[in-house]
Amino acid sequence: MTQTERTKTTDTAPAAAPEATSDSVHTNSTDAPSAQRVPTASAAFDALYTRHAPDLTRQAIVLTGHPRLSQEAVERSFQMAWQRWPDMAVDPDPAGRVRAMVHEYALSPWHRMRPGLRTAQRPTPQAPAPPPVAPAERALREAVLALPAPYRRVLLLHDGLGLELSETAAEVEASTPATAGRLMRARQALAERVPWLGLAGESPVRQREILRERLAGLARALPVAPPAAGAVRSGSERTVSRMTQGAFGLTALIAAATAFTLVHEAGTLPTHPEAGPPAASSSARPGAAAKAPRKQHGGQAHTQQAKAGGPAKRKVVWAGHLAPEAR
Repeated sequence: MTQTERTKTTDTAPAAAPEATSDSVHTNSTDAPSAQRVPTASAAFDALYTRHAPDLTRQAIVLTGHPRLSQEAVERSFQMAWQRWPDMAVDPDPAGRVRAMVHEYALSPWHRMRPGLRTAQRPTPQAPAPPPVAPAERALREAVLALPAPYRRVLLLHDGLGLELSETAAEVEASTPATAGRLMRARQALAERVPWLGLAGESPVRQREILRERLAGLARALPVAPPAAGAVRSGSERTVSRMTQGAFGLTALIAAATAFTLVHEAGTLPTHPEAGPPAASSSARPGAAAKAPRKQHGGQAHTQQAKAGGPAKRKVVWAGHLAPEAR
């Protein structure tokens, strides 16, 4: 290598270093904002709610037929999810967990005892009235609502949402054979009540395809207007605050009742010991103590005579006293 080439090499080598340095600085500067873009808990909850709340509301309406009850089920379930958000955030399927809570709340049997359930069917801004539907769609909706609640849920999860049979069984907390039996009986009931569906004589795969299309169309026709995610979070926090205040109030009431009971019992306790039976005086006459055993001894002798002589002798004696002697 000549002297000129050595000079060019030494002159050009330092020039590449600043480019590498600038590239590394640029890479670090682009990585730093990405590390700062981690969503907060409220942002992650809002994203989950905004994405799944409308579909879950429609699913609950298909299961219950009550728009307002369905809206209530979705709100309560997401409020519980926000209260348990540290666990929900690391759950592999938070949407599925919330869906299970929505379905369980909506299908809870205690809703039948609610006096305002029928009036709750009136449309509200959050749960508007469904639009008029064709007679065929109305017949399908009524046929689905006529099924038992476990059959409705299994049918919606497996055929409507496309879950596998094992996943459906895990969500409804039943065995796989029991879930398969519910699904089969639900399909048979729909085939009998809604014959125009064309379920009779079809294979299970084809029945699933038909029901998935029909149930999806039934759900899409339902208008929903869920509240904002911030309102749901605020409601959850208010619920927790009320529960905490109620727990403190109940604890204070129990403590006050316990203190009052203790004070009342302390006031009714006697201050002096009760007087017992009088003790025998040592200055009693000596004859009194001697008479007592003699009297007791005489009583015992009289009892022994009664046992030995019997009642007949006593009668004879008394008869002799009463009857005069014949002379």
